[in-house]
Amino acid sequence: MKKLLLLMLVPLNCLAQQPIQYVDPLVGTAPAATESSRKHSEAGSELKGQTFPAVGRPFGMTQWTPETRRTELKCISPYYYTDKYITGFRGSHWMSGSCTQDYGSATIMPFTSLVQDTISSPPVSRFSHKNETASPAYYRLILDSYNITAELTGSVRSGMMRFTFQGKNRSCLYIRINSDEKEGKIWINREQNEIALCNPVHRIYQGSGQPAGFSGWFVIRFDKPFEPINKLSDNQHIAISFGNLKLINVRIGTSFTGIENARKNLETEIPGWDFDKLRKSTEDVWNQTLGKVRPGGGTDDNFKKFYTALYHCYQLPRIVSDVDGSYQGFAQDTLIHKTIGFDYYDDFSMWDTYRALHPLMTILEPERTLHMVKSLIIKAEQGGWMPIFPAWSNYTAAMIGDHASAMIADAYIKGIKDFNIDTAYFFMRKNAFDHPSSDEYKDGKGRRALTSYLRYGYIPLEDSVWEAFHKREQVSRTLEYAFDDYAIAQVAKGIGKTDDYDILLKRSQNWRNVFDSQTGFVRGRYADGTWIEPFDPNIKAGFICEGTPFQYTWYVPQDVPGLIQIMGGEKAFRDKLDGFFRAGNYWHGNEPGHQIPYLFSLAGEPSRTQEVVRNIIEDEYGTGPGGLSGNEDAGQMSAWLVFSMMGFYPVCPASGQYVITTPAFDEIKILQPGGRYFLISSVSSKTGSKYIKVITRNGGVYPYWVISHDDIVKGSRFTFQLTENPLKK
Repeated sequence: MKKLLLLMLVPLNCLAQQPIQYVDPLVGTAPAATESSRKHSEAGSELKGQTFPAVGRPFGMTQWTPETRRTELKCISPYYYTDKYITGFRGSHWMSGSCTQDYGSATIMPFTSLVQDTISSPPVSRFSHKNETASPAYYRLILDSYNITAELTGSVRSGMMRFTFQGKNRSCLYIRINSDEKEGKIWINREQNEIALCNPVHRIYQGSGQPAGFSGWFVIRFDKPFEPINKLSDNQHIAISFGNLKLINVRIGTSFTGIENARKNLETEIPGWDFDKLRKSTEDVWNQTLGKVRPGGGTDDNFKKFYTALYHCYQLPRIVSDVDGSYQGFAQDTLIHKTIGFDYYDDFSMWDTYRALHPLMTILEPERTLHMVKSLIIKAEQGGWMPIFPAWSNYTAAMIGDHASAMIADAYIKGIKDFNIDTAYFFMRKNAFDHPSSDEYKDGKGRRALTSYLRYGYIPLEDSVWEAFHKREQVSRTLEYAFDDYAIAQVAKGIGKTDDYDILLKRSQNWRNVFDSQTGFVRGRYADGTWIEPFDPNIKAGFICEGTPFQYTWYVPQDVPGLIQIMGGEKAFRDKLDGFFRAGNYWHGNEPGHQIPYLFSLAGEPSRTQEVVRNIIEDEYGTGPGGLSGNEDAGQMSAWLVFSMMGFYPVCPASGQYVITTPAFDEIKILQPGGRYFLISSVSSKTGSKYIKVITRNGGVYPYWVISHDDIVKGSRFTFQLTENPLKK
């Protein structure tokens, strides 16, 4: 039996490389190349990872990126790998991997000019990927059209750019406010070598087109004096010249509360002009952050997949409070508030991230998770309802479900409790039981179609949901509300709300009301109880959210034993699940099915889970720009990969349990506060063994296929003995 390298004895800097060196931020910036993405994607945007090569700090307020698309329009990322021209370098608030919007952003584009008065249009440049370097802390590119070297690095709320010019032409910068509504403003202070910008933010989804109630603010400082170029200057953009100077450094502070706080953020985070010092400091932060998980004994490609995925998990939600705690009020609250002792977060892509991203953060970032929970409670207090998909400081009704409540419940049952649970529960319960007014509902507050859900125990097909981005999805909403009811029930139980617990736990069985036992699938149902006709479980339907009835049939994470029973027992369940995969019906590029591969383990066939998960890791994730099989969706796609490569996955958030699979590495070590660490070691007598034969925990035989959250945070030691052949059922 081979001896494994014990990472506990090896300091991080003695490993082959630092974690940041395995990260490729370009992964997900090109169209996916996987068969499942081509088969199941509904729109061109779903074929793309929709990521961007973000430079900055974990969960940073503003991220710094090359730009190949000028707009902030919905579903357009700032950067696409296949584009041929660079249009600038942006301070961005793009929701990584999404189909939403960038907002409150601004762009700087370097260029050269022989005679500045001849400039008549915004500059662009050709570029080559062979001259491109991307990492979480640093980006570098040569602009072929001008022979300029551009470099980026960043902090949490601030960034630096460095431009090196060649030749005899004038060195110039073009600065653009990315306001599609042309509502930006520019202020020039030549005495301070400073330009300030304001880009008002607008809503999409509910309240689409309306002002969001705040702006993106930028304070841009240069280390050299400049001259404005009048030909390209108005209230939306400006061009400036530095004459024959060949090295220009730029420091940029950002804020959502005003110019003065943008300036304060800049002076606090980047007080000097040492670009390389800032880059090194940001690299150290990323190495410390990524180094909380230390894999050992794997292929180079797997290290790249793992740490790139972990990097993507640290993009959202974003910190939106300033260094002094100031933040813009939520939901049209025009006041500037201040936090005390924690960061305030926004841009929660919660339909995606409650599944694995937030459970991952309860393990790696319990303090940040606490800050996120407090942020959600603040939003509920200021807006009157627990938000469901809060973004750009507003309610949105962007997706389905009520998963902010599920995220809070998951944190609470895992011991993250240093928040006002009574206030949190009040708003969680309000969403689950109460009906907003008409105006509130139109603004995105409250559960969609709750009246029908409470009356029938499901949402009938007659109840179209017009006040939402998704207009129907009645079956998917029923299934997801049933899970949310389960999650809230766990909190009710924890705080002694026995009556609520009983009601919510009963409601968590509402999935049965849309499961047609005769066909064996979830199915659209009318108010009189009859089922929709005609019906094909393999065809996408309006009553299902972004998928097919067959794909959503498996979404009962809170009651897998009940789903097994209603399908006829473990063997019938396994056979149906196996047929689902063998027919190519699984779509990894969309989130509702992410728990499905792990259901084999819960139905008595863990080896099949291990096989399917391994195939997904190999087939649906890559190390190149097309290495994601669908929208990254704020870290959820990557969180699935991180969990699965570590050897376990949260099939049911708010349960405190994770289903086991074979890790992608010989060893996984997860650092915990107080010097503790959780360890999984995989051992085998033959190379290539992939199936788990025996599990031990802390030296004793472990007979289960789930790991508890307590085992992880308390530092248990698991050993998986591997074999070449799957276990017999």
